[in-house]
Amino acid sequence: MAETNSAIPLQPGMVVDRNLALELVRVTEAAALAASRWMGRGDKNAADGAAVDAMRRAFDTVAISGTVVIGEGEMDEAPMLYIGERIGLGGPEVDIAVDPLEGTSTTAKGGPNAMAVVALAPRGGFLHAPDIYMDKIAVGPGLPPGIVDLDETPERNLRELAKAKKTDISDLVVCLLDRDRHKEKIRAIRAAGARIMLIPDGDVAGVVAVAQPETGVDMYLGSGGAPEGVLAAAALRCIGGQMQGRLLFENEEQVARAREMGVTDGNRKYGLEDMARGEVMFAATGVTNGAMLRGVRRFAGGAVTHSIVMRSKSGTVRYIEGHHNFATKPSAFVS
Repeated sequence: MAETNSAIPLQPGMVVDRNLALELVRVTEAAALAASRWMGRGDKNAADGAAVDAMRRAFDTVAISGTVVIGEGEMDEAPMLYIGERIGLGGPEVDIAVDPLEGTSTTAKGGPNAMAVVALAPRGGFLHAPDIYMDKIAVGPGLPPGIVDLDETPERNLRELAKAKKTDISDLVVCLLDRDRHKEKIRAIRAAGARIMLIPDGDVAGVVAVAQPETGVDMYLGSGGAPEGVLAAAALRCIGGQMQGRLLFENEEQVARAREMGVTDGNRKYGLEDMARGEVMFAATGVTNGAMLRGVRRFAGGAVTHSIVMRSKSGTVRYIEGHHNFATKPSAFVS
């Protein structure tokens, strides 16, 4: 069994009710609808706050006994959905990973790929990742195990991936966050002959893109948030793919915080099932248009949402278009 840094062992044989999948969509819909009111208005904190508040209220209607293990921060930093917070009406004991608004800056600017994201697993199913950076690499399903490795050079990984896909390196597309810290990786990828897709924000969608053929993305590479890494791993557990991650520490305070959360080896390279194991569910609703989901479309008296929900047990992926009537929908799920 894969090692986990959670203090609570995974409950063996635990089955998560599949009906919870639709409940998770209702949660992400609520957050996306609330955040969409702030799209393009230049206030990322207001957009994030609206999403957090709406998601928290939506969770109050879900029949789970959930513990937030990936959230908005610590109890003294975040009033809602903080790490360790208990949520739900009562029911099966589960771990919850949330990003009420993945892409706060993108939302504020009206850019692409912002979405509300939730993942669920049995207790002990998620890596308890502190809110620091994580170095990541991911590829899609149907490839030989270990085809790419976080410790290898971009050129070596691209060569092996092209060989496995029976194509030329020049046909491969690598997705990275558009950040100065990735300059050397970008230079190496281009020198190897591959093409690059730079995204401004939203590395959950960036990682998941490797498992969606229509995006044209073959590999995700680079550093981004560790909580987002766990959420992306949950998605890949459901739809297939390979991923590795390593926590990146900037100071001793971060090392100490990670140790408190159970991380004993700061240099450990985590595999997909080290980050998300057991029966996992993943749901997301688009806030702005992106490669993965369409954004919220608001009109007088209502809105249309576009969501995805998936389960690792069945491998089923469902896209859901929700038509919301604000005249009849509870106000908690509108604003």
